[in-house]
Amino acid sequence: MKKESLEIREATIKDLSILTGFEQEVIRYERPFAPNLKEDPISYYNIKNFIEQENTYLVVAVINHEIVGSGYALIKDSAVYKKPAKYAYLGFMYVMPSHRGKGINGKIIDSLINWSQKRRIHEIQLDVYAENDSAIKAYKKRGFKPDLLKMRFNSKEEN
Repeated sequence: MKKESLEIREATIKDLSILTGFEQEVIRYERPFAPNLKEDPISYYNIKNFIEQENTYLVVAVINHEIVGSGYALIKDSAVYKKPAKYAYLGFMYVMPSHRGKGINGKIIDSLINWSQKRRIHEIQLDVYAENDSAIKAYKKRGFKPDLLKMRFNSKEEN
């Protein structure tokens, strides 16, 4: 049996088509949690910019030369009334279904946090749908704590 070797590396332009596919998988997965998403085709991210921007670190998880996951950290300015002045926002967390449950998402998060800390950014934030129990559980396992719960109401939607 071939041993799987996991590598977390910075994404390159060559990874763009795979990452675009991952983005569509993220959108497909999140649709049940977000009835206010527009109809396809939609896009969440400018992946090319994430690869090229200095304040963003986009990584891929690679097992035996196959890209199986992704995630990014983006350094942002905090609201003027919050501290610290800057934080790292994590997003585009994705692992192919056939590779889930192997700790890959945790390794991606560790890599993004490490990158942030090297830039003296210690506040790390992310968004997760309130009904996405598996993601919430995974983030809590990594030390994240619930913060502000955003709520929405649309009088035209069925409850």
